[in-house]
Amino acid sequence: MTSTVELPVRKGESGDKAAHGPRRRVPGRIRRIGLPYLLLLPALILELLVHLVPMVIGIVMSFKELTQFYIRDWGAAPWAGLDNFRMSVDFDAPVGEALLHSFFVTVAFTLLSVGLCWLIGTAAAICMQDTFRGRGLLRALFLVPYALPVYAAVITWVFMFQHDNGLVNHVLHDQLGLTDKPSFWLIGDNSFIALLVVSVWKGWPFAFLIVMAGLQNIPRELYEAAALDGAGMWQQIRRITLPSLGAVNQVLILVLFLWTFNDFNTPYVLFGKSAPEAADLISVHIYQASFVTWNFGTGSAMSVLLLLFLLLVTGVYLAVTSRGRRASRA
Repeated sequence: MTSTVELPVRKGESGDKAAHGPRRRVPGRIRRIGLPYLLLLPALILELLVHLVPMVIGIVMSFKELTQFYIRDWGAAPWAGLDNFRMSVDFDAPVGEALLHSFFVTVAFTLLSVGLCWLIGTAAAICMQDTFRGRGLLRALFLVPYALPVYAAVITWVFMFQHDNGLVNHVLHDQLGLTDKPSFWLIGDNSFIALLVVSVWKGWPFAFLIVMAGLQNIPRELYEAAALDGAGMWQQIRRITLPSLGAVNQVLILVLFLWTFNDFNTPYVLFGKSAPEAADLISVHIYQASFVTWNFGTGSAMSVLLLLFLLLVTGVYLAVTSRGRRASRA
């Protein structure tokens, strides 16, 4: 015969646990799930106000015949449909021909600038991996162009590119004697070279910083084992460094491409409102089409076309690079 001992239970204790136990866990779970979204809400609101709302307004403006006569009330501008887009892509007409020329100049400038920024930044980051006296100081000096404000840096280059008393002509013509006479760097065909030099000088420290951070994740044992097997420096870079930086370079090149293709501050500060034909980047060209000729409808249509082009290039680039990385892993 067994005896059962019943413990005293407070009145309403079991009922309260059954009734309120699960209810106490649900709010905690909701708080844990909803807190990250609540913290992101201010950033999402600012993103909506700063980027998305102007983008939507610009898309609407591209379908309107918006000129200086409707600046005060742009909503009252007549509906143009696709006329602004047809005018922009009509390459036989002056507007479309000028836009196509600006597009080709921008593509050439972007490819050269991104390639040189990546090459110089990667080479500098690899050289800074070895420990030597003064390495910290050199790293800090390399980041100075990236840390300087854009306007201050480009204005300094404007003075250096002056025809009569600029530092560039003083070094190339007076000191080294590489040119027969002082060159014009801010007008004519040399303006493309001047713009490329400033862009590379300003952009390569960012590539250096990103690649240097990516190199920290490569184990040193790989290089030591490769050195024991007889691999030289170039073989180590080709077989270890570059493959290990694949994911880093994928993001780096894409970011540099988007920044360079959309760069407006550098050519605007370097040349002013009217850039030379050899350095007519598409960002300044759209600005001139909008704020110089006061045809905001056509300028907005050009901006929308630029947005679609960048989205297409980004999608194709990510698809190709992701497929290549999966193939290399397999």
